[in-house]
Amino acid sequence: MPKVTLRTKPITKGRSTYYLDHYPPLINPKTGKSQRREYLKLYIFDNPKTDADRLHNRETKKLLEHIRATRQIDVQNQEFGFLSDEQKNANFIDFYRSFAVKKSGSNSDNWYMSLRYLISFSSHNLRFSDLTEWFCEDYKDYLLSGPSINQRGKKIISNTAMAYFAKFRSIIKKAYKRKLIKIDLYELVAPIKEEETNREFLTIEEFQKLAETEAPSDLFKRAALFSGLTGLRFSDVTALTWSTARGTEDNYYLQFKQEKTNGAEVLPISNQAYEFLGERGEPQQRIFTGLTYSQVRWYLAKWLVKAGIDKNITFHSFRHTYATLQLEAGTDIYTVSKMLGHKHVKATQRYTKVVDRMKKDATKRITLKMPNQ
Repeated sequence: MPKVTLRTKPITKGRSTYYLDHYPPLINPKTGKSQRREYLKLYIFDNPKTDADRLHNRETKKLLEHIRATRQIDVQNQEFGFLSDEQKNANFIDFYRSFAVKKSGSNSDNWYMSLRYLISFSSHNLRFSDLTEWFCEDYKDYLLSGPSINQRGKKIISNTAMAYFAKFRSIIKKAYKRKLIKIDLYELVAPIKEEETNREFLTIEEFQKLAETEAPSDLFKRAALFSGLTGLRFSDVTALTWSTARGTEDNYYLQFKQEKTNGAEVLPISNQAYEFLGERGEPQQRIFTGLTYSQVRWYLAKWLVKAGIDKNITFHSFRHTYATLQLEAGTDIYTVSKMLGHKHVKATQRYTKVVDRMKKDATKRITLKMPNQ
């Protein structure tokens, strides 16, 4: 049985303050974090000298006991699936933001935008009690309508809507697990399905052309080429420290955690990829220090124009390039899947469609002129 106990702590001027000791710890509905102590900002006099002091102590103790009893009921209700008014009225947006701010790199930008779209739909004051199946379905429809809230006025595509809604579902799953909502909306509300898209990538000739072309930033160029030779995402590239780069010539590898999946990875890399890391620094020093995602669009646009490549290439396209070129070169899909850090081979199969299309195109390049033609 959960228990709430009043405890004291001495403070200044001959007084003691009170706090509630929750066992087991409760989940703070505002922060989503586990919390054992709840300070009440109330005090009593240790040695009351006047009638006013004694009256203050009597009234404060009554109030403290009332608060303790109320909290005891709250935690017992929670144990049996009931939510207190405080939990129902707590701000889900604050809870969502507490997870979004922990993200980094391009993933941080995506989480920030997903939060902006949720606020755009619901306002800044979205309570846990407002989260219903109807609300979730309505929010899904809103995202699928392709709304535009960015400065460029560009509507989001369905796969962006899918990504934002997936983030929303992951947070309501956390809220349910922490008993901040009563219904498992994550299971109840279906995700937005991914649409088939043409994933832009570089051919080996284009990749070589970029390598031979001067870029606006040597740091950016090294990071991009390194991504194309290893398949690492931008968030993983920028998070690398020298302690993660290990081994010797012909046996270099990275030992790191993927930013997106938090999975521990050991990734063999080529001698050439290792050279793009530059001069070795201190173990905890970031390898690509100073590279930010806000620089990518400008650097990449200038570099592509200079190399004469007219494709809609993003930094993530270097990961697609790595996967596609590996499969095109004959590397089996299971190995490519492991190199990319995919949990399931199914996630890698999207690249095989590109390779199959290239094979079909290749068959048309050899034709014979027959006498009757």
